Amino acid sequence: MNKKAKAILYNFLGFAPIFLLLYFTIPQFTGLTGLFIPLTAFVVATILAPKFQAIKYQGQEKILMKWLFIKGVKEVK
Repeated sequence: MNKKAKAILYNFLGFAPIFLLLYFTIPQFTGLTGLFIPLTAFVVATILAPKFQAIKYQGQEKILMKWLFIKGVKEVK
């Protein structure tokens, strides 16, 4: 599997649990109904989920991660 596909997979695996957690907890703690529940879960999960990107650096591909809760950019092995 190439690094670009891994980065996409990591993005999904970072986003999906946060989205599902929010999707099921938002109705319990807010008065939102209907389409506003998944829409709100999507927006908040997009902000909170880590972002992964595959780049070429000095002739080799690397996967980098940026997240709201860590400072700077980290390389994923």
